[in-house]
Amino acid sequence: MPAKTTTFNDPDFDTPDEKGVTEKVSEVASQVKDKVSDFGQRAVDKIDENRESAAGGLESAARALHEKADSLPGGETVGSLAHSTADKLSSTAEYVREHDVKRMMADVEQLVKNNPGPSLLAAAVIGFLVGRAFSSND
Repeated sequence: MPAKTTTFNDPDFDTPDEKGVTEKVSEVASQVKDKVSDFGQRAVDKIDENRESAAGGLESAARALHEKADSLPGGETVGSLAHSTADKLSSTAEYVREHDVKRMMADVEQLVKNNPGPSLLAAAVIGFLVGRAFSSND
């Protein structure tokens, strides 16, 4: 009778030790998944807690910009741009107040799907700026 050789991929080769290891790995993976999920939920909760203060900061910046817009050098064009920017900041503050993190993420996802090119460009610019901010070429 020829001897049967087994490989690691052989379904007939299933020792109790292998089952135990598989179960342990599965258990550890499940625990890691639960911890990551808990961490993610805590992060979302923390961001939601701080939405009002972030919106307040945006609103405060908008008010300050509106107040200073007409006294900026550059004439009417610069003043108009400053007022427009302040209006956008106010709209952003309102959006942040009215939407939770999950809704904001869904909106960002939809924006990226609808505008992949500009989204990729924005991501590249942000990545470049973050890289420059953390580079140590001082």
